[in-house]
Amino acid sequence: MSQGNNKYLYWITFVAVNGGLLFGLNMAGIAGANELIKKDFNLSDSGLGTIASFLMLGCLIGALFTGKFTDTYGRRKVMIGTALLFIISSLGCAFSTGFYSLTFFRVLSGFAVGATSVVGPMYIAEISPAKKRGTLVSFNQFAITIGIFLAYVFDYFLINLGDNSWRYMLAIPAIFGVIYFIYLLGNFPESPRWLLANNFKDKAIKILRKTSESSDLENELREIEESIKQETSKEKIKFSELFKGKTGKVVLIGTLIAAFQQITGINAVLVFAPDIFKSAGVGADQALLQSMIVGLVNVLMTIVALKLVDSKGRKTLLLWGALGMTVCLAYLTYAFSKEEKSAIAVLLALLGYISFFAASFAPVMWVIISEIYSNRIKGVAMSFSTAVSWGCTFLTVYFTPIIRQNFGNSFLFAIFGFFSIVAYIFVKFYIPETKGKSLEQIEKELGLK
Repeated sequence: MSQGNNKYLYWITFVAVNGGLLFGLNMAGIAGANELIKKDFNLSDSGLGTIASFLMLGCLIGALFTGKFTDTYGRRKVMIGTALLFIISSLGCAFSTGFYSLTFFRVLSGFAVGATSVVGPMYIAEISPAKKRGTLVSFNQFAITIGIFLAYVFDYFLINLGDNSWRYMLAIPAIFGVIYFIYLLGNFPESPRWLLANNFKDKAIKILRKTSESSDLENELREIEESIKQETSKEKIKFSELFKGKTGKVVLIGTLIAAFQQITGINAVLVFAPDIFKSAGVGADQALLQSMIVGLVNVLMTIVALKLVDSKGRKTLLLWGALGMTVCLAYLTYAFSKEEKSAIAVLLALLGYISFFAASFAPVMWVIISEIYSNRIKGVAMSFSTAVSWGCTFLTVYFTPIIRQNFGNSFLFAIFGFFSIVAYIFVKFYIPETKGKSLEQIEKELGLK
């Protein structure tokens, strides 16, 4: 691949991962606003949990239907739709006048995040050469972590602007949504695999020439066409087929890894990080500052994953991640069970937990589910797995303030620690290694061809 081609590949990956950036901004933007919204709208812990978590409910719905839309209308059009949704929902949240309007626009924002969580990794996996795929798909998670970090930074600087400061926090994604929308309307190509599947061969060849690393483009094209031909010769995928035979086994593996990514607690920690720090004895401003450190470590450790995912492999990163998370969560369980606790030790343990997660489950889950599903089932299967992931996120974030209020932080971290142990066992015995293999080769090895 020429240097020019590399630039083009990285450019379209950069545009695609702007969706990930907005994903992160929407997920963590409410972290600094929680107490202000609770006070402004006179909410209970359950009411706050509803507003914080209903974004994930929207994510579940958005993820569930996106696969069908991407197959019918193409990846690019779906991305343009999500950019518009990000703008509308962010402004709607900022101008909300009560609990119900804010909840509605949080759900709408969730539609966009859920759709992006499916179409982003899918698109990048389809335009990437095999040797770079793990890294390039992981760039999407890297962008999510930058979005989370920026959300904490904006919250920190906006927190002292009075009672309406939460509105400014929730308006931030609209600005980035406009930028994303403009990028997508520019010279941003459709996925070559989708173009080939929909009889736009000339357009597909033009894009493959710019993105492929293969010295034999004709052979690569033939391989993709053969794969698509086999898929289209079969009957259209029925939803019930996701749960049958070899396909069912692969979908179960992808769906469980997607669920473990969330039930080990990451989004509960990110959304409620300032509140967790406050319960460790840290003041409000310092809590947001420590949350910024959490966000920064999240970004830096995702860079580690970018470096290692294609060299060390997916499975190795997942195993080390699950082990490290378990140790850190065990300490947090112990620390919060004591009357006296060190705020510094809690911060370090949370940073350790974030570090292990960011270098493993955060990016690798998206890489695996974008790789193990064949083109024929990819849209529907990725939607299903991602929807299950968001369902787990919704439950985790909704119940976190209720568990903290009734049972304390120690019990919360013990639950996350238990699921980290189960995740380790699952990865050890069921996750296949996919590094350096073409999508067609992975299909054959999993028995889907």
